Amino acid sequence: MSEHSVKNRFNRRSALGIGAMAATASVVGALPADASSPTPPDDSVDPATAWKMLTEGNARFVTGEQRHPHEQLEWREKLVDEQHPFACVLGCADSRVSPELVFDHGLGDLFTVRSAGEVLDDSVLGSVEYAVEHLGVRLVVVLGHESCGAVSAARDFVRGKGEFAGGVSTLVRSIEATVLATPPEADEAKFLAACVDNQARRVVDQLKERSVVLREAAAKHDVEIVPASYNLHTFAVARLD
Repeated sequence: MSEHSVKNRFNRRSALGIGAMAATASVVGALPADASSPTPPDDSVDPATAWKMLTEGNARFVTGEQRHPHEQLEWREKLVDEQHPFACVLGCADSRVSPELVFDHGLGDLFTVRSAGEVLDDSVLGSVEYAVEHLGVRLVVVLGHESCGAVSAARDFVRGKGEFAGGVSTLVRSIEATVLATPPEADEAKFLAACVDNQARRVVDQLKERSVVLREAAAKHDVEIVPASYNLHTFAVARLD
C-alpha cells in the first residue's frame, strides 16, 4: 500500500481517543482465555507492506535523504479527530533512537511506545494492545539498539558490579533474565550486542505470552510482532527474526 493509500484511510475510519487507551491499559490480562480480537479493517496496512515502508524510510535516514513527511499544517489538521498509524514501534526511551526520525515518518504514521530497554509493564502492554485492537495496526516492531544503557546496567547488575535503587532497580531486574540467558562471549562488545538483540526477542515473546489480544491477533488476523535492532554507527535498522 502506498503512502497515498495510507492518507486516504483518514476519510474512511475513525479512532478511539486517549480515554480508551487508558481503559485498555487498566484491564491488561483481564480478558478471558477465549476472547478474540476484532478483525482489522479492510484498509489496514499488511505487515509486509508496513515493514517495507519502515525500511524505505530508514534507508533515507541512513543516507541523509530524509523527506520529513507528514509535518505540514494541512496534514496536522487531518489528525485532529483521528489517527491511522500503519505500524506500532515499541522502542527504548534512549534519546538517540526516536522511531519517527530513524524511519523517516511523521505525525500519525507510527504508534510509538517507549520504555528503557523496551521493558514491559501493564501500561506499555496496554498501549501496544490499543494500537492493534483499536487502531488496526498489523505490524508491531520491538526495536532495541546498540549500546543500550538499560541492558548494560542489567549486565553489570548480574556481575555484581552495579547497585541500583528505586524504579531503576525494577527496570534492571526486568532485563536480568535476558543477560543470564545470553551465552558468554569473550568480546565484551559482542556480548552486549547479543544481549540487546536477545532483549528485543524476549520482549516479542513476552508480548505474545502476556496478552490474549496480541496472541489472537497474531494467530487469526495476520498481525506480526517482530524484533529489530538499530545501529548507532551505521544508523540502520536490521530485523532480527
